[in-house]
Amino acid sequence: MSPTKATPPSFSPREFRAALGAFATGVTIVTARTPAGELVGFTANSFNSVSLDPPLVLWSLSRLARSMAALSTGSHYAINVLAADQRDLADVFASKSSDRWAGVDFVEGIAGAPLLPGATATFECFNRSRYDEGDHVIFVGEVERCSHRLGASPLLYHGGKYFTEHPL
Repeated sequence: MSPTKATPPSFSPREFRAALGAFATGVTIVTARTPAGELVGFTANSFNSVSLDPPLVLWSLSRLARSMAALSTGSHYAINVLAADQRDLADVFASKSSDRWAGVDFVEGIAGAPLLPGATATFECFNRSRYDEGDHVIFVGEVERCSHRLGASPLLYHGGKYFTEHPL
């Protein structure tokens, strides 16, 4: 007979975080605009592709995030995949600052979500579905428009530090 639920973890949250840090990821800034016009944005590395047909991507957000209300009820958002020269932008949007948008250039996407110039790729998404799991919510976005910048070096995150790629 198969077990009906997982066994309790044999590791601490700190050990789990360290193990997750061993997986190199890209760095994104998820952006949106509230119905009142307020800009929302934060750094995330929980981005992944889901499907080519229809074009779907996913990312996750802590239930306690200040931007949860805007993103869980809004119809659209954008995912901006950062280039290596956008490290400072990643830090600003990862901070607890109340005005992350001060001095940040952006263009408005098709549904109002801010797009960050210089990103290696952007995905403009319809907020298709959300799944409550653990202490996060998983967002699945249906991509309505995307673009990419050929030859741009990506910003990578691994073991708590930023990197850029080095071809093997």
